[in-house]
Amino acid sequence: MKLHDLGPVSWTDSQLIYHAMPRLGHEGLNLLRPNAPYVCIGYHQDVQQEVDVAYCQANGIPIFRREVGGGAVYLDGNQLFYQLVLHRDHPLARQSKERFYQQLLSPVVETYRALGVETRYKPVNDIITTEGRKISGNGAGEIGDYVIFVGNLIADFDYDMMVRILRVPDEKYRDKVHKSMYENLTTLRRELGRIPSWEEMAAVLQREFARVLGPLEPSPLPDDVPGEVQRLMPQFLSEEWLNKRGKRRSDRDVKIAAGTEIRQRMFKAPGGLIRAIAEVKDGVLVSAALSGDFFIYPQDKLAELEARLAGVPLAEVEATIAAFYEAEGIESPGVTPADFARVLVN
Repeated sequence: MKLHDLGPVSWTDSQLIYHAMPRLGHEGLNLLRPNAPYVCIGYHQDVQQEVDVAYCQANGIPIFRREVGGGAVYLDGNQLFYQLVLHRDHPLARQSKERFYQQLLSPVVETYRALGVETRYKPVNDIITTEGRKISGNGAGEIGDYVIFVGNLIADFDYDMMVRILRVPDEKYRDKVHKSMYENLTTLRRELGRIPSWEEMAAVLQREFARVLGPLEPSPLPDDVPGEVQRLMPQFLSEEWLNKRGKRRSDRDVKIAAGTEIRQRMFKAPGGLIRAIAEVKDGVLVSAALSGDFFIYPQDKLAELEARLAGVPLAEVEATIAAFYEAEGIESPGVTPADFARVLVN
Protein backbone atom coordinates (compact mmCIF):
# COMPACT_ATOMS: atom_id res chain seq x y z
CA MET A 1 0.00 0.00 0.00
CA LYS A 2 1.13 3.55 -0.77
CA LEU A 3 2.21 5.76 2.11
CA HIS A 4 1.91 9.52 1.62
CA ASP A 5 3.84 11.26 4.41
CA LEU A 6 2.91 14.82 3.51
CA GLY A 7 3.92 16.83 6.57
CA PRO A 8 2.25 20.25 6.86
CA VAL A 9 -0.37 21.03 4.21
CA SER A 10 -3.02 23.72 3.78
CA TRP A 11 -6.10 23.31 5.91
CA THR A 12 -8.19 22.65 2.80
CA ASP A 13 -5.81 19.96 1.55
CA SER A 14 -5.89 18.32 4.98
CA GLN A 15 -9.52 17.42 4.25
CA LEU A 16 -9.86 17.41 0.47
CA ILE A 17 -7.02 14.98 -0.27
CA TYR A 18 -8.87 12.07 1.30
CA HIS A 19 -12.08 13.20 -0.39
CA ALA A 20 -10.30 13.24 -3.77
CA MET A 21 -8.52 9.88 -3.57
CA PRO A 22 -11.61 7.62 -3.59
CA ARG A 23 -13.14 9.60 -6.43
CA LEU A 24 -10.04 8.78 -8.47
CA GLY A 25 -9.77 5.14 -7.39
CA HIS A 26 -6.69 5.49 -5.17
CA GLU A 27 -6.05 3.53 -1.99
CA GLY A 28 -3.41 4.74 0.44
CA LEU A 29 -2.43 5.94 3.90
CA ASN A 30 -1.90 9.69 4.39
CA LEU A 31 0.01 11.28 7.27
CA LEU A 32 -0.26 15.06 7.50
CA ARG A 33 -1.08 18.07 9.62
CA PRO A 34 -2.80 21.37 8.72
CA ASN A 35 -0.70 24.53 8.61
CA ALA A 36 -3.60 26.65 9.89
CA PRO A 37 -6.45 26.01 12.36
CA TYR A 38 -10.03 25.39 11.32
CA VAL A 39 -13.29 23.86 12.49
CA CYS A 40 -14.49 20.60 10.96
CA ILE A 41 -18.09 19.41 11.32
CA GLY A 42 -19.58 15.99 10.66
CA TYR A 43 -21.54 15.14 7.54
CA HIS A 44 -24.91 15.01 9.31
CA GLN A 45 -24.53 18.09 11.50
CA ASP A 46 -26.28 21.43 11.22
CA VAL A 47 -23.51 24.03 11.33
CA GLN A 48 -25.81 26.73 12.68
CA GLN A 49 -26.74 24.54 15.65
CA GLU A 50 -23.30 23.14 16.39
CA VAL A 51 -20.87 26.01 15.76
CA ASP A 52 -20.74 29.68 16.71
CA VAL A 53 -20.46 30.71 13.09
CA ALA A 54 -20.34 34.43 13.83
CA TYR A 55 -17.41 33.97 16.22
CA CYS A 56 -15.51 31.88 13.69
CA GLN A 57 -16.08 34.42 10.94
CA ALA A 58 -15.03 37.33 13.15
CA ASN A 59 -11.83 35.52 14.10
CA GLY A 60 -10.92 34.18 10.67
CA ILE A 61 -11.46 30.51 11.55
CA PRO A 62 -12.69 28.53 8.50
CA ILE A 63 -15.40 25.88 8.86
CA PHE A 64 -15.45 22.69 6.78
CA ARG A 65 -18.13 20.02 6.40
CA ARG A 66 -16.61 16.58 5.79
CA GLU A 67 -18.16 13.50 4.19
CA VAL A 68 -17.55 11.51 7.36
CA GLY A 69 -19.88 11.51 10.34
CA GLY A 70 -19.13 12.49 13.91
CA GLY A 71 -19.04 15.80 15.70
CA ALA A 72 -17.61 19.28 15.39
CA VAL A 73 -13.93 19.63 16.32
CA TYR A 74 -11.26 22.32 16.33
CA LEU A 75 -8.20 21.17 14.35
CA ASP A 76 -4.71 22.60 14.06
CA GLY A 77 -1.07 21.70 13.51
CA ASN A 78 -0.73 20.17 16.96
CA GLN A 79 -2.49 17.06 15.69
CA LEU A 80 -1.02 14.47 13.35
CA PHE A 81 -3.73 13.17 11.03
CA TYR A 82 -3.79 9.65 9.64
CA GLN A 83 -6.19 9.05 6.75
CA LEU A 84 -6.69 5.60 5.28
CA VAL A 85 -8.53 5.07 2.00
CA LEU A 86 -9.52 1.44 1.29
CA HIS A 87 -11.64 -0.11 -1.46
CA ARG A 88 -14.71 -1.74 0.03
CA ASP A 89 -13.45 -5.13 -1.21
CA HIS A 90 -10.32 -4.88 0.93
CA PRO A 91 -10.42 -7.57 3.68
CA LEU A 92 -10.25 -4.95 6.42
CA ALA A 93 -13.16 -3.00 4.95
CA ARG A 94 -15.46 -6.03 4.77
CA GLN A 95 -15.55 -6.50 8.55
CA SER A 96 -18.11 -5.22 11.03
CA LYS A 97 -17.52 -1.59 11.97
CA GLU A 98 -16.47 -2.48 15.52
CA ARG A 99 -13.94 -5.04 14.29
CA PHE A 100 -12.78 -2.53 11.65
CA TYR A 101 -12.11 0.10 14.31
CA GLN A 102 -10.49 -2.38 16.66
CA GLN A 103 -7.98 -3.55 14.06
CA LEU A 104 -7.13 -0.14 12.65
CA LEU A 105 -6.81 1.51 16.04
CA SER A 106 -4.40 -1.11 17.32
CA PRO A 107 -1.49 0.63 15.49
CA VAL A 108 -2.46 3.92 17.14
CA VAL A 109 -2.60 2.29 20.58
CA GLU A 110 0.86 0.82 20.02
CA THR A 111 2.16 4.16 18.77
CA TYR A 112 1.10 5.91 21.96
CA ARG A 113 2.68 3.14 24.01
CA ALA A 114 5.94 3.44 22.08
CA LEU A 115 5.91 7.19 22.72
CA GLY A 116 5.51 6.56 26.44
CA VAL A 117 1.74 6.77 27.06
CA GLU A 118 -0.06 3.61 28.13
CA THR A 119 -3.35 3.43 26.21
CA ARG A 120 -6.04 0.97 25.18
CA TYR A 121 -8.85 0.71 22.66
CA LYS A 122 -12.33 1.61 23.88
CA PRO A 123 -15.23 0.61 21.62
CA VAL A 124 -16.41 1.87 19.31
CA ASN A 125 -13.80 4.36 18.10
CA ASP A 126 -11.82 5.83 20.99
CA ILE A 127 -8.36 5.37 22.46
CA ILE A 128 -8.03 6.12 26.16
CA THR A 129 -5.27 6.28 28.74
CA THR A 130 -5.13 4.02 31.80
CA GLU A 131 -6.84 6.85 33.70
CA GLY A 132 -9.72 6.73 31.19
CA ARG A 133 -9.02 9.97 29.31
CA LYS A 134 -9.53 10.12 25.55
CA ILE A 135 -6.35 10.81 23.58
CA SER A 136 -7.39 10.24 19.94
CA GLY A 137 -10.42 11.08 17.82
CA ASN A 138 -11.44 8.71 15.02
CA GLY A 139 -14.16 8.20 12.45
CA ALA A 140 -15.05 6.23 9.36
CA GLY A 141 -17.29 6.82 6.36
CA GLU A 142 -17.93 5.75 2.80
CA ILE A 143 -17.23 7.70 -0.37
CA GLY A 144 -18.32 5.84 -3.48
CA ASP A 145 -16.78 2.37 -3.45
CA TYR A 146 -14.25 3.29 -0.77
CA VAL A 147 -14.15 3.21 3.01
CA ILE A 148 -12.42 6.14 4.70
CA PHE A 149 -10.83 5.88 8.14
CA VAL A 150 -9.54 9.11 9.71
CA GLY A 151 -8.06 9.97 13.09
CA ASN A 152 -5.30 11.78 14.92
CA LEU A 153 -2.48 11.70 17.39
CA ILE A 154 -3.17 14.60 19.73
CA ALA A 155 0.16 16.22 20.53
CA ASP A 156 -1.47 19.29 22.10
CA PHE A 157 -4.97 20.76 22.18
CA ASP A 158 -6.49 24.21 22.55
CA TYR A 159 -9.31 23.47 25.01
CA ASP A 160 -10.32 27.13 25.29
CA MET A 161 -10.74 27.52 21.55
CA MET A 162 -12.56 24.21 21.15
CA VAL A 163 -15.14 25.25 23.70
CA ARG A 164 -15.36 28.79 22.31
CA ILE A 165 -16.19 27.74 18.74
CA LEU A 166 -19.15 25.65 19.89
CA ARG A 167 -22.60 27.14 19.85
CA VAL A 168 -23.94 26.76 23.37
CA PRO A 169 -27.09 28.01 25.06
CA ASP A 170 -25.31 29.94 27.82
CA GLU A 171 -22.00 30.41 29.60
CA LYS A 172 -22.93 27.97 32.34
CA TYR A 173 -23.19 25.23 29.75
CA ARG A 174 -19.92 26.35 28.14
CA ASP A 175 -18.11 26.19 31.49
CA LYS A 176 -19.49 22.71 32.07
CA VAL A 177 -18.27 21.53 28.66
CA HIS A 178 -14.82 23.03 29.29
CA LYS A 179 -14.46 21.35 32.68
CA SER A 180 -15.57 17.97 31.38
CA MET A 181 -13.40 18.22 28.27
CA TYR A 182 -10.29 19.03 30.30
CA GLU A 183 -11.00 16.15 32.68
CA ASN A 184 -11.78 13.60 29.97
CA LEU A 185 -9.55 14.55 27.01
CA THR A 186 -5.76 14.55 27.25
CA THR A 187 -2.73 15.08 25.02
CA LEU A 188 0.83 13.90 24.58
CA ARG A 189 2.04 17.17 26.11
CA ARG A 190 -0.02 16.62 29.25
CA GLU A 191 0.96 12.97 29.56
CA LEU A 192 4.68 13.30 28.72
CA GLY A 193 5.47 16.89 29.58
CA ARG A 194 6.72 17.37 26.02
CA ILE A 195 5.59 17.11 22.40
CA PRO A 196 7.42 14.44 20.40
CA SER A 197 8.78 15.58 17.06
CA TRP A 198 6.76 15.05 13.88
CA GLU A 199 9.46 12.67 12.63
CA GLU A 200 9.28 10.56 15.79
CA MET A 201 5.48 10.32 15.75
CA ALA A 202 5.25 9.63 12.02
CA ALA A 203 7.99 6.97 12.06
CA VAL A 204 6.36 5.00 14.87
CA LEU A 205 2.90 5.33 13.32
CA GLN A 206 4.18 4.06 9.95
CA ARG A 207 5.84 1.08 11.59
CA GLU A 208 2.73 0.12 13.53
CA PHE A 209 0.31 0.57 10.61
CA ALA A 210 2.56 -1.66 8.49
CA ARG A 211 1.89 -4.50 10.96
CA VAL A 212 -1.81 -4.34 10.03
CA LEU A 213 -1.77 -3.10 6.44
CA GLY A 214 1.32 -4.89 5.22
CA PRO A 215 4.38 -3.20 3.68
CA LEU A 216 3.96 0.53 3.13
CA GLU A 217 5.62 2.10 0.11
CA PRO A 218 6.59 5.77 0.64
CA SER A 219 5.26 7.67 -2.32
CA PRO A 220 4.22 11.17 -3.40
CA LEU A 221 0.54 11.76 -3.99
CA PRO A 222 -0.69 10.48 -7.37
CA ASP A 223 -0.37 13.16 -10.03
CA ASP A 224 -4.13 13.51 -10.49
CA VAL A 225 -4.97 14.16 -6.82
CA PRO A 226 -4.04 17.89 -6.68
CA GLY A 227 -6.22 18.58 -9.71
CA GLU A 228 -9.15 16.73 -8.14
CA VAL A 229 -8.66 18.70 -4.93
CA GLN A 230 -8.98 21.92 -6.91
CA ARG A 231 -12.05 20.61 -8.70
CA LEU A 232 -13.75 19.70 -5.40
CA MET A 233 -12.84 22.91 -3.61
CA PRO A 234 -15.66 25.17 -4.90
CA GLN A 235 -18.28 22.61 -3.83
CA PHE A 236 -16.85 21.90 -0.38
CA LEU A 237 -16.19 25.57 0.38
CA SER A 238 -19.59 26.75 -0.81
CA GLU A 239 -22.18 28.23 1.54
CA GLU A 240 -24.71 25.74 0.19
CA TRP A 241 -22.58 22.75 1.24
CA LEU A 242 -21.65 24.23 4.63
CA ASN A 243 -25.26 25.05 5.44
CA LYS A 244 -26.64 21.68 4.33
CA ARG A 245 -28.92 21.04 7.25
CA GLY A 246 -28.83 18.00 9.44
CA LYS A 247 -31.49 17.06 11.94
CA ARG A 248 -32.62 20.12 13.86
CA ARG A 249 -33.44 19.71 17.52
CA SER A 250 -34.09 21.80 20.62
CA ASP A 251 -31.84 19.62 22.78
CA ARG A 252 -28.05 19.98 22.87
CA ASP A 253 -25.42 17.26 23.32
CA VAL A 254 -21.66 17.64 23.25
CA LYS A 255 -19.75 14.37 23.12
CA ILE A 256 -16.50 14.62 25.06
CA ALA A 257 -15.33 11.01 24.64
CA ALA A 258 -16.87 7.58 24.15
CA GLY A 259 -19.55 7.28 26.83
CA THR A 260 -19.09 10.84 28.13
CA GLU A 261 -21.25 13.77 27.07
CA ILE A 262 -22.77 17.02 28.28
CA ARG A 263 -26.51 17.20 27.66
CA GLN A 264 -28.96 20.05 27.74
CA ARG A 265 -32.64 19.21 27.84
CA MET A 266 -35.90 21.13 28.19
CA PHE A 267 -39.38 19.83 28.97
CA LYS A 268 -42.63 21.73 29.47
CA ALA A 269 -44.42 20.04 32.34
CA PRO A 270 -47.91 21.20 33.40
CA GLY A 271 -46.28 23.04 36.30
CA GLY A 272 -43.64 24.84 34.30
CA LEU A 273 -40.60 24.58 32.06
CA ILE A 274 -37.76 22.38 33.32
CA ARG A 275 -34.20 22.85 32.06
CA ALA A 276 -31.35 20.47 32.79
CA ILE A 277 -27.62 20.41 32.11
CA ALA A 278 -26.24 16.97 32.85
CA GLU A 279 -22.91 15.23 32.52
CA VAL A 280 -23.32 11.55 31.72
CA LYS A 281 -20.48 9.02 31.75
CA ASP A 282 -20.95 5.35 30.85
CA GLY A 283 -24.63 5.42 31.73
CA VAL A 284 -24.16 7.20 35.06
CA LEU A 285 -25.27 10.73 35.92
CA VAL A 286 -22.05 12.46 37.02
CA SER A 287 -23.71 15.77 37.79
CA ALA A 288 -26.96 17.62 37.16
CA ALA A 289 -28.04 21.26 37.19
CA LEU A 290 -31.80 21.86 37.22
CA SER A 291 -33.57 25.15 36.60
CA GLY A 292 -36.81 26.53 35.19
CA ASP A 293 -39.98 28.41 36.01
CA PHE A 294 -41.55 25.65 38.14
CA PHE A 295 -42.20 25.76 41.90
CA ILE A 296 -40.70 23.37 44.42
CA TYR A 297 -41.21 23.32 48.18
CA PRO A 298 -39.12 23.60 50.28
CA GLN A 299 -37.41 25.69 47.63
CA ASP A 300 -33.87 25.04 48.90
CA LYS A 301 -34.28 21.30 48.31
CA LEU A 302 -33.53 21.56 44.59
CA ALA A 303 -29.80 21.90 45.26
CA GLU A 304 -29.96 18.88 47.56
CA LEU A 305 -31.71 16.89 44.86
CA GLU A 306 -28.93 17.77 42.38
CA ALA A 307 -26.33 16.55 44.87
CA ARG A 308 -28.29 13.36 45.55
CA LEU A 309 -28.35 12.50 41.82
CA ALA A 310 -24.57 12.60 41.38
CA GLY A 311 -23.33 9.07 40.69
CA VAL A 312 -26.77 7.58 40.03
CA PRO A 313 -27.17 5.24 37.00
CA LEU A 314 -29.59 6.65 34.44
CA ALA A 315 -31.87 3.65 34.89
CA GLU A 316 -32.31 4.59 38.56
CA VAL A 317 -32.78 8.35 38.24
CA GLU A 318 -36.57 8.43 38.43
CA ALA A 319 -36.67 6.06 41.40
CA THR A 320 -33.99 8.13 43.17
CA ILE A 321 -35.97 11.34 42.65
CA ALA A 322 -39.18 9.70 43.84
CA ALA A 323 -37.44 8.40 46.97
CA PHE A 324 -36.02 11.89 47.62
CA TYR A 325 -39.49 13.41 47.26
CA GLU A 326 -40.90 10.98 49.80
CA ALA A 327 -38.05 11.26 52.28
CA GLU A 328 -37.94 15.07 52.18
CA GLY A 329 -41.67 15.77 51.85
CA ILE A 330 -41.18 17.58 48.52
CA GLU A 331 -44.06 19.29 46.71
CA SER A 332 -43.77 20.64 43.16
CA PRO A 333 -47.24 21.42 41.78
CA GLY A 334 -47.62 20.16 38.22
CA VAL A 335 -44.09 18.73 38.16
CA THR A 336 -43.48 15.08 39.04
CA PRO A 337 -40.33 13.01 39.63
CA ALA A 338 -40.99 11.50 36.21
CA ASP A 339 -40.84 14.98 34.65
CA PHE A 340 -37.44 15.70 36.21
CA ALA A 341 -36.22 12.27 35.14
CA ARG A 342 -37.34 12.95 31.58
CA VAL A 343 -35.01 15.92 31.14
CA LEU A 344 -32.11 14.07 32.75
CA VAL A 345 -32.41 10.66 31.11
CA ASN A 346 -34.04 10.97 27.67
